[in-house]
Amino acid sequence: MTRTGLSGLPGLPIRRRPRRPGRRLLVPLLAGASLSAATLGASSLSVTAGASPVAGPRADAVALQPAAAAGNPLAGRPWGVYKGRAEQSWQPYDKATGTRKELLAKIALRPKAKWFGGWIPNGEIASKVRAYIGNAQAGNPDALVQMTIFRMRPWEREACRRLPTAAEQASYKEWTRRFAGAIGNAHTAIVLQPDGPFALCAPGGSRIPSSLIAYSTKRFSALPNTSVYVEAGAGDWPAAGRQGGVEAAVRILVRGGVRYARGFALNSTHYSSTPREVARGAAIAKALAAKGILGKHFVVNTSSNGHPFTFGSYTGSDPNNATVCRTRFEPATRTCVTLGIPPTTRVASTRWGLPSTTRALAARYVDAYMWFGRPWLYRQADPFVMSRALQLVQTTPY
Repeated sequence: MTRTGLSGLPGLPIRRRPRRPGRRLLVPLLAGASLSAATLGASSLSVTAGASPVAGPRADAVALQPAAAAGNPLAGRPWGVYKGRAEQSWQPYDKATGTRKELLAKIALRPKAKWFGGWIPNGEIASKVRAYIGNAQAGNPDALVQMTIFRMRPWEREACRRLPTAAEQASYKEWTRRFAGAIGNAHTAIVLQPDGPFALCAPGGSRIPSSLIAYSTKRFSALPNTSVYVEAGAGDWPAAGRQGGVEAAVRILVRGGVRYARGFALNSTHYSSTPREVARGAAIAKALAAKGILGKHFVVNTSSNGHPFTFGSYTGSDPNNATVCRTRFEPATRTCVTLGIPPTTRVASTRWGLPSTTRALAARYVDAYMWFGRPWLYRQADPFVMSRALQLVQTTPY
């Protein structure tokens, strides 16, 4: 979709809320591709995030995330991989054979942050979370489980037109309480409310949406083994300019309770480069410290930025469903999407080809490169699209 400036927030993209899992759209697929679903077992595994790309469908997992920055809660433990129907990439992988299975493994067997939102009713959220954590940990209570929470209503374009009703506010808090209760002592990393800049377009400058996000930030951060990262947009959103850029991101985070959290998250639905995201994140962390909010770290979504571009520069019809790159060696002028750096806490490794300045900032401020974006899904939401997934794997430079 096209961009529009809303309520003084430059370059705010219009987005569609993810559909409830299980709904399907008719979309073009590669010849022979299938989206049929099969009943799966409850087994699970962990993988070494940041290791070499998964070579095949039987890549059993094994090692710990290395210690990165001192005190990094995401390092020094295995990262769990959920294997079941609740994650859209799993069933296509499970049913695939041969070369297709080997390719899909590079998505399905990597640790990712499943999105949980309002399409899961309050009465079901606790059982869904417990089942997800149990599957992903596969019997290892030390394994880290990653989740993304997208529960605010209204959100995105609708959030600029109306505020949540009293009933919606109460429901949001109840859902959060049940979610937190289901996590308990489990080791988890939570990315809270993707597309965070929409909090700034609330009618009349209201802080009600931000206060609800802050409620969740505080509630989840109080759990003994949960690290919360409040989403604050991307390196290209909010755009720099009058009250934009870092200043706007800081407003989002301060109002969203980042003081309670481990830190913040960037680039969940954009395609901005890792160097740009690391630079933006470091600037935000410094600006927060100047306000007395010290020691904040961040995570960057790298699932979608293997061939980075600025969201507003996309030359196709729908940047939310950007065309997948055709080869590994696309010209810089072509706007297309492919997979970026695999999930890892090795954020300063030379293997990623990042500039030395980026590596130095990452070593100080970045907890992990994570996959909480989902470019293999239609409009980054639902359903899984086999043709996109296969092409993403075959064109990534990593």
